[in-house]
Amino acid sequence: MARIVSMLTIAFVMLACIASAQPAIKKTPVTPTSAASGQEMFKTYCAACHGQDAKGDGPAATALKKAPANLTQLSAHNGGKFPDLKVMATIKGDAETPAHGSKDMPVWGTLFASVSGSQAEVQLRISNLTEYVKSIQAK
Repeated sequence: MARIVSMLTIAFVMLACIASAQPAIKKTPVTPTSAASGQEMFKTYCAACHGQDAKGDGPAATALKKAPANLTQLSAHNGGKFPDLKVMATIKGDAETPAHGSKDMPVWGTLFASVSGSQAEVQLRISNLTEYVKSIQAK
């Protein structure tokens, strides 16, 4: 019995050490932006990974497991037609995107809800961000 208690004590101490060694994840609230400006939202929420020019080379890109998509090539990779619904679903967090693996990209639909006054505003944000990405497609 004493041996079991000793082993449990050692296991507890090891778990406590492991838990204390893990860095605390600091949650930062989403910076509010204008729901009317897809470009402003892109620069605030997307450019860190996708880059200011949306080519997938943002300052955080090297820290990711999978490289962010070059968002200027979405139409080219879809037979010349911009995939509006797929982009909206990806932003919202509904799409299963293999490149995102286990949803490494933030689920912006949920995050937009935290800075929006209504579900209609969340949809407006997603729509305007999608339209901005559509506007920067390579010709």
